[in-house]
Amino acid sequence: MKRRTCLIECMETVKDPFFTGFEKRIKENVYITEHTNMIYKNTAWYKSLLNAEKSCIKDNKIKKIHYKFEDGREMVEEYNIDTQVLLRRSWKLKGKLGGEGKWQAEIGDPIPEVSANVEVADLTECKDQPILTRRNTRVNLEWRIRNLPYPIDTYSIKVDNDNKCIIVSTTNKKYYKKLEVPELQRLNLQLQQANVQSSHNFNTLIISYKKPQPLLDMEKEWFEELKKVKPIKDIPSECNTQ
Repeated sequence: MKRRTCLIECMETVKDPFFTGFEKRIKENVYITEHTNMIYKNTAWYKSLLNAEKSCIKDNKIKKIHYKFEDGREMVEEYNIDTQVLLRRSWKLKGKLGGEGKWQAEIGDPIPEVSANVEVADLTECKDQPILTRRNTRVNLEWRIRNLPYPIDTYSIKVDNDNKCIIVSTTNKKYYKKLEVPELQRLNLQLQQANVQSSHNFNTLIISYKKPQPLLDMEKEWFEELKKVKPIKDIPSECNTQ
């Protein structure tokens, strides 16, 4: 009985350039698939996370990680332990004249500043101004802009890879904003227009950006890496304000 010849045997025995090139492309695609998702390990951002001094506290279902980087910067992240989703990321700003610096939220609601001199008139004036907040879900990066009453077809949302941002504008020229995407900048990833989605409800414009696979892979691995950081028992008072 005549034995069947498989495709692999053809590529090994036939010298046709098509098969030689086809075999090469298969090997290259396998290599790219295996290594593309590992590119984050070669970035300065990932290396700085690994080298940072880290401490951990657990508060119910929330895990808080404090980072102190080699360049002196400080960052705090909060994770939902059950969903493994990053809820908040805040950076400590340098204080004026050597004073204690404030914390600025990159992800999560802005940290309110308490001032005894705020007048009711000022609060009324600011109430209707657009307010931008960042969110993070398992699969999307998200921006919410409140106090935008215009219908959905008023907005233009375009990626701008030259400036590494997403530009939000309105046809009536009432609003214009550049949205930074630091998660992609840190991994040297290009923005893709196809990953952008938007919706509008209750005077709030919601912009979602589908996370690329390298970012998903890094987040998954980094959450596992953080399990190595043992939580401390006593919770410092300043941790509750970040």
